[in-house]
Amino acid sequence: MTARLIKLEYISIDPQIRFGKPCISGTRVAVEDIAIMYLKLGDSLEEIAQEYNLSLASVYAAIAYYYDNQEEIDRRREEGKAYAEKFREKNLSLLQEKMRHLKSESKD
Repeated sequence: MTARLIKLEYISIDPQIRFGKPCISGTRVAVEDIAIMYLKLGDSLEEIAQEYNLSLASVYAAIAYYYDNQEEIDRRREEGKAYAEKFREKNLSLLQEKMRHLKSESKD
């Protein structure tokens, strides 16, 4: 009997989905999302699979992929957060604009 390599594809990267973030194939659920729910929020992999109607194997594959690519995924996440913060600072919401306008009127 000879050994066979069995490869199952659970993770895909498509520039048209979630800005090219690695996702569980056929979904928009990013590997990063699974890692955050599991590592930061304390959800079990079984809970995540059930809540998002994913196969348990795909959720485990996402965590395995995360650990294999942790540095890159974490770096991209931090870059995204920094970009969002700069955008938020430069682009005030309508409410923030109105509040700023009201404050400037009250000083006059």
